[in-house]
Amino acid sequence: MAISPQAFPPRKRQPSAGAFISPKLSDQTLLRSLHHLSQEISSLEPLQFLLRRTSLSVIRRSTLLSIFFEDIIRSSTAVFSHSVILCFQELYILLQRIQTLLEDSSNGSRMWLLLQTESLANSFHELTLDLSTLLDILPVKELRLNDDVEEVVSLLRTQCSRSTTKSFVDPRDDGLRLEVCSILDRLRSEIVPDRSKLSDIFTQLGIRDASDCREELKSLQEEFQNQTEEKSKSQLVALVGLVRYGKCVLFGASTPASDLIRLKSASELSFPADFRCPISLELMRDPVTVATGQTYDRESIKLWIEAGHNTCPKTGQTLGHTELIPNRALKNLIAMWCRQQKIPFETAETNKGLVNAIKKNKAALEATRMTASFLVNKLSVSQSMEAANGVVYELRSLAKTDADCRACIAEAGAIPLLVRYLGADVGGARPNLQVNAVTTILNLSLLEANKTRIMETDGALNGIIEVLRSGATWEAKGNAAATIFSLSGVHGYRKRLGRKTRVINGLVELARDGPEHGCFKKDAMVAILNLAGEREAVARLVEGGVVETTLQVMEGLPEEAVTVLEIVVRSGGLVAIAAAYGAIRKLASVLREGSDRARESAAATLVTICRKGGSEMVAELASMPEIERVIWELMGVGTVRARRKAASLLRILRRWAAGLGSEVAEVGYSTVNHVSTSTTATIVAI
Repeated sequence: MAISPQAFPPRKRQPSAGAFISPKLSDQTLLRSLHHLSQEISSLEPLQFLLRRTSLSVIRRSTLLSIFFEDIIRSSTAVFSHSVILCFQELYILLQRIQTLLEDSSNGSRMWLLLQTESLANSFHELTLDLSTLLDILPVKELRLNDDVEEVVSLLRTQCSRSTTKSFVDPRDDGLRLEVCSILDRLRSEIVPDRSKLSDIFTQLGIRDASDCREELKSLQEEFQNQTEEKSKSQLVALVGLVRYGKCVLFGASTPASDLIRLKSASELSFPADFRCPISLELMRDPVTVATGQTYDRESIKLWIEAGHNTCPKTGQTLGHTELIPNRALKNLIAMWCRQQKIPFETAETNKGLVNAIKKNKAALEATRMTASFLVNKLSVSQSMEAANGVVYELRSLAKTDADCRACIAEAGAIPLLVRYLGADVGGARPNLQVNAVTTILNLSLLEANKTRIMETDGALNGIIEVLRSGATWEAKGNAAATIFSLSGVHGYRKRLGRKTRVINGLVELARDGPEHGCFKKDAMVAILNLAGEREAVARLVEGGVVETTLQVMEGLPEEAVTVLEIVVRSGGLVAIAAAYGAIRKLASVLREGSDRARESAAATLVTICRKGGSEMVAELASMPEIERVIWELMGVGTVRARRKAASLLRILRRWAAGLGSEVAEVGYSTVNHVSTSTTATIVAI
């Protein structure tokens, strides 16, 4: 079934390979294609704010060409000469180039178009020269046109010949370009842009509100991805900084209506089966194809190969090579689907180049610093929750961008101001404000230096804990849990957080009672996993019911749950072992059907339970159907650590079967390894 182009959002279009080669078409088909192409160009709108006169002239010439081709189609039955066909083929290529240039100029960034005005004017001029040349050499007499159409061709030739002297740049456009360049130069010198001049520039470019600014920022970021020259990239990141600053200063801070509803996560949607990684069963972010032609998410298949496998997980075929080939077509389809569903689609490499370029660009850095200072100053004088919510949302968006933005926001003094909006009173009156505040703190905490700022700010930690325990929404609680996880990345803070019963209870409650959709339970589980690394915290976790909660969520979050259980039973003493008795059946199920990482942790956990728990625990495991076959399988295809743990488990079962159960608890459990950290989550800005 054909897919309508309207099904996909507008995007930067690049010339197709077929636009620059001669078409292999019959005479009449070529004529009809030329007529159709010229009509398509004629139906395009001229550029609205820049190069309007130039684009309008090109479109009018295409209209005259469509009249010319229509008359030939209607009246001609003769076979054309070789010269005519060659001219028509060249015209076809030329019209493709014209259409591509017009569409690219219409769909791209206006700021970038402004800086490229002279270059684009030259491109249009070159196309006019080519059209003039083709019309001059076209043997019009052979075509037997009627008098009216001959006049049209004559008019077209005259128009083109008048335009061949030099390219035209509207003085207004050029003056606007120089003004933007001047502002960028002043930014490099740490001079704040003049508000009235900035307003005039935005108005002339048709950027009239915050929504237009957001679209412009998207276009600039897409343009950055298309560029290869460092100079162009440097100009683009400077423009990104300028537009961000202008958006806040000119249009104020506001929460767009579309963002009042939380952006959906991929886990909340039923996405197309072809977009799902066969290994992780999650939405693929970086699809790659292996030697057998099957496609997987890069991270999942890399872990598979690094674990020693040389087969395709889906087909079982031996891989001829381990090269991973990016599947860009599928990645583009997934990205477009995510945009339509309003869910984030970002990969580590997506913004890496942009972030690195910003670090090297003085204008971009100064614009970021000015934007952060402006927003923080505005937040400090905000009188209403509605006004504060807009500013906090802008800070959240800025803090999501990169490390420099996070540093600038914190240095401007945002953290103490954000703490004011974490309380239950704010959550009750304005839940979105509480969500935005805690999420901004989460994003800021991704910068190592900001972790100290947050922990040392009066009321910040208590505010985060209050949101975790009694936040107005699950999103607020989940992001508070993610903040706890981020802060616990520092050893000293992990010990401090692990001593707080309110933190432990809040995380366990969220993991146990959180909704099945979304990533709230997972946020809580990875934070628990981090805190469980401290032996002192394990006792509090066991007392808080972490073992029972882990068993409850094991089906939905097997890797996180099994890893938490492994470290708790290893460090939690006999109380944890006794509580884990009911886990044996679930662990055996994971051992049978789980992912490589989950099976590894399940095997290690069962070894610890059996060694410390005695014969009763071993007997429970031995009663599982076909458990020895499952263990043998893991010994053959599991990770290195999984194979070692499976072998230990098999020895324990055989000793028990041989009547040596009394010795089970003495089988050197001091050799139990540390928990694999492969399941440790990475928090990303949201």
